[in-house]
Amino acid sequence: MPDVRLASSQGKWIVLTTVLGSSMALLDSTVVNVALPRIGRDLDAGLAALQWTVNAYMLTLAGLILLGGSLGDRYGRRKVFVIGVVWFAVASLLCGIAPNIWVLVASRALQGIGGALLTPGSLALIQASFHPDDRARAVGLWSGFGGVGAAIGPFLGGWLVDGPGWRWVFLLNVPLALLCVPVALRHVPESSGGARAPGRFDVTGAALGAVALALVTYALIDGSQGSLAVVLTAAAVGVAAAVAFVRVERRGSDPMMPLDIFSSRQFTAVNLVTLCVYAAFGGFFFLASLQLQVAVGWSALAAGTALLPTTVLMLLFSARSGALAGRIGPRIPLTVGPLLCAAGMLLMLRVGPGASYAADVLPALLVLGCGMVTLVAPLTATVLASVETARAGLASGVNNAAARAAGLIAVAALPLLAGMGPDAYRTPDAFDSAFHRAMLWCAGVLVVGSGVAFATVRTPAPDCTRPECLTHGSVTAPPLEGRRAGRRLGG
Repeated sequence: MPDVRLASSQGKWIVLTTVLGSSMALLDSTVVNVALPRIGRDLDAGLAALQWTVNAYMLTLAGLILLGGSLGDRYGRRKVFVIGVVWFAVASLLCGIAPNIWVLVASRALQGIGGALLTPGSLALIQASFHPDDRARAVGLWSGFGGVGAAIGPFLGGWLVDGPGWRWVFLLNVPLALLCVPVALRHVPESSGGARAPGRFDVTGAALGAVALALVTYALIDGSQGSLAVVLTAAAVGVAAAVAFVRVERRGSDPMMPLDIFSSRQFTAVNLVTLCVYAAFGGFFFLASLQLQVAVGWSALAAGTALLPTTVLMLLFSARSGALAGRIGPRIPLTVGPLLCAAGMLLMLRVGPGASYAADVLPALLVLGCGMVTLVAPLTATVLASVETARAGLASGVNNAAARAAGLIAVAALPLLAGMGPDAYRTPDAFDSAFHRAMLWCAGVLVVGSGVAFATVRTPAPDCTRPECLTHGSVTAPPLEGRRAGRRLGG
């Protein structure tokens, strides 16, 4: 049994290590969007290349995050976590010195691999190291400090872009890694899944999932400007890879994502809601910082700072929202929350050239933030309550991967659906019109998510798994929950 106490010096070092590691991925997910306009101008990149700058990272992260937890179980959680941190830092360095946009995109894909190793490992180290009596408080500290990192990300990113330059958005990860790795090696005990570790790795499943996401994403991004034959071929092969993925997961002896977990109607329903809401969130945060800089004309710092209210509201009130949902059940929060978010995105229709922060931007973000507070914590709790306790980590990992895949597809599809051309972000009026159409799409998807929740979500069984991550600061995906039992770590 793990026996490290939170009050001990080793306990504090472990928390510091995991916060530093997870903060690298959290910061990266929030600061890059703010830097996109400057990246595009400096590297002479079109909108499609900027989409790939975001999606290359999300693609490898979403495709490999479940596998990353299994690697930690087999080879040692500290070892895999440290490898992930080093990998992420090296990839960040390559991003920072990239001579052109496609080297940057390739380096972002490498970053995603590092993120898939370190993101599950950060929470896994806490759960494998701390005494059970201290584990919940340790997770609370990890989650809270990680949320603070996510909150300052847009502000920090804007300051770096306007100051030393966008390359420092990536180079910032290098000193964090140089601090994190020696602390981890010196103070964090090694642990593994032992007899519960997976017998083999579902490499085929992971590869098919990544190929399916990559080809569908390519078809969506290139849909309005590429060769029709190439786009249709990519889409067809991507769908075929997705079908093959399902067959492999159904028939495999040790699948990465056992499909029988979807036998729970509640679990399936909540994941459908997840797809809807995180598609809208991913599309919104990709386009909002562009809108504030391109159409409204604000600096990167002003645009990044403007987006802070949503994360701050989640940090302050998500735990209370989770407690309320525990009393009244998840159906109302998961129905009302997406509707509030949809209202916030409709209020963004007022944001354009000459917009005022106090009169136009802030009200929209406050309503959006309230909606996120209402739904994110209950969503996580309901996912865990939909399966037996032994599968909580797997359920959380699947839900987290679904959210990231939804954001990935949204970033690829929204510009196509909104009619954004390759140079739209260079023309304020054209981008403003397309942004407004995109917000209507986001609001519509959220309304669909609300309808799914109202029609399908019911009160979980009394014997449900209570999430340990009660503080939520990430806007890109639900928080991961580690396994209390079972073979894999979903996060």
